[in-house]
Amino acid sequence: MIGSSVVIRTRSWTVLLLGLLTAASPAAFAADCPGHPDALGTSRTLVVDPREHPRIGTMQYRETLPLKDHEVVLTFDDGPLPKYSNQVLQILANECIKATFFIIGQQAKANPEGVRKLVAAGHTVGTHSMTHPLTMNRMPIDKAEAEINGGIDWTSAAMTDPSKLAPFFRIPGLMRADGVEDYLISRGIQVWSADFPADDWRHVSPDRVYQLAIQRLEAKGKGILLLHDIQARTVAALPKIIRELKARGYRIVHVVPATPDRPATPTTPVEWLLHPPTESTPIARWPAVPNFAFTQTATLPAPELADLNAQTARQPQLLPRKTVAQADIAATLPAPGRDVFAIPEGSIEVLLSTALSRRAATRLAMAAEAPHAGKAGRMHPRRAAAYPASKHAAQVKTTPPRPTRLATSVKKRA
Repeated sequence: MIGSSVVIRTRSWTVLLLGLLTAASPAAFAADCPGHPDALGTSRTLVVDPREHPRIGTMQYRETLPLKDHEVVLTFDDGPLPKYSNQVLQILANECIKATFFIIGQQAKANPEGVRKLVAAGHTVGTHSMTHPLTMNRMPIDKAEAEINGGIDWTSAAMTDPSKLAPFFRIPGLMRADGVEDYLISRGIQVWSADFPADDWRHVSPDRVYQLAIQRLEAKGKGILLLHDIQARTVAALPKIIRELKARGYRIVHVVPATPDRPATPTTPVEWLLHPPTESTPIARWPAVPNFAFTQTATLPAPELADLNAQTARQPQLLPRKTVAQADIAATLPAPGRDVFAIPEGSIEVLLSTALSRRAATRLAMAAEAPHAGKAGRMHPRRAAAYPASKHAAQVKTTPPRPTRLATSVKKRA
């Protein structure tokens, strides 16, 4: 009898424990953030194999990360820049959020301590070229390789343990090119685009950054958010973005690369699509990369990565791969223009969105209709609208231009 009661109680506690784990909520994630009971936290870690899915982000590619509904991956480009990057780090630390940072080689060279802080905080660190050129879609491949390798060299050199560098790369400006992607993929480096940006590199207000981030996330329901940790507006907008994510029930996912000791998270091909395909939409995939070859250059070797490559060469199936047809190549978009990212902040439509900017919008409209600066350009909008164009033209003075000082002095000397 006593033994039976113990079994029953044990089973009850087991069921209760499983129920609590199953019903994990943002509050449960915040419980793992000491001193910050209201923190958003990080809901889970997603392990990805760059060989299986070498290009991600629906801004340009068919595939993206296999996220569930209301899951978000935060990414930051262009750092580290201590003035702002340290503030971003503190904001993320206060919320116990893990993110992915794409480092510029020159920034790592100038601020190696900033790279080490990222690693120490448990964030994923990838690279973003050496000098952030916006011409990788048209530069010679040897120069593109030098940009890629320079960023990897200086970022890994800044680390106490270079093996912590993730084989993740984001092309500056998302200016993709087949040759650049082929080179990255041949080295086992995953090419990251994004699912939506917040335009924080543009001259917009922090509130606009917040609005764009939330609006675009709501439109897709999940995805990779592109931000920059070198902007004051991002620092100002980030706490509000995080608060809104929590209020709307979003969860943060941390992404790390697969290694021989850390296999990829099991997924199905359809999970790598932002939305499930219809019967008429086949699932296109890049062919699997045969060998994981994320190597350092000879100038800055990393023994740990060299050992990893040697092990992988001896055991090509160390990281499991799905068999895909070589003909199934993921569709891509060309290098994005400004219209891919931008909402035209200087347009009349946007200026009219606030009462303070209506005057500026009116002036822009009048300037477009009346190219000559005259009486109509200074009129009240209602009067200007009724002002005859012929009358305005008749009042334009045709006085000759004033002579410049140089011309006057030359005339006096003559």
